[in-house]
Amino acid sequence: MLQIRPGAETPITTLSEADMSTPFAPVVHAASLRSHVEDSVAAAIISGQLPPGELVSVPGLALKFDVSATPVREAMINLQQRGFVEPVRNKGFRVTDVSRKDLEELVQLRQLIEVPVVRDLAHDFPEPPRDALRTQARGIVSAAGEGDLPAYLAADIDFHRNLLALSGNTRLVTLVTDLRRQTRLTGLSGMIDTEQLRESAREHERLLDLLEAGDGPAVEALMHRHIGHVLGWWSGNPEPDAG
Repeated sequence: MLQIRPGAETPITTLSEADMSTPFAPVVHAASLRSHVEDSVAAAIISGQLPPGELVSVPGLALKFDVSATPVREAMINLQQRGFVEPVRNKGFRVTDVSRKDLEELVQLRQLIEVPVVRDLAHDFPEPPRDALRTQARGIVSAAGEGDLPAYLAADIDFHRNLLALSGNTRLVTLVTDLRRQTRLTGLSGMIDTEQLRESAREHERLLDLLEAGDGPAVEALMHRHIGHVLGWWSGNPEPDAG
């Protein structure tokens, strides 16, 4: 069973009222309580572990995280402003849905922005960050093999953020990070211990191979397919054989 851990964007197993008997590990840093709760609940929603329509309460979340109600309430208000939840009078918050059209628009934007930026890195892929990116890519593969979804998501987010940062465009990194935060991967929790999750993980190492080889067209094709998983595997839908 997935366990919540201190750190950004690590999802939780479930937050239904029926499961409130299972305690979460205590949060370590009091100063980051609100952001920790917000990141964790957001990651659970993004991954589909908290599905659309799920109702959660502030007292229930406070019990889960072993914190007071104040940081939880603040976190949920922030998630409401981001469109992840909506208030339900006298009950708590309900997880909102993202339509297929919403996902298609997010994927289209990410492909328009990310693909050419990463492709261009193949023309001059800097040497210093390669070892660090390799380590992150291996971490993604390891997490996929172990079925550790929290570790997979955290490593995946760091890998793509650090790769895009090589462009030197901080606004682009911020924009793509925001697009990723709006994306829902409703089928991702069902991919634990599947070949699809392992294949998606291996694509990170393959991408680095292509970048180091300077193969821009192959980088472009792989990035386009990789982001497209949002509408395929990560939404619980089949994809054509890549050949």
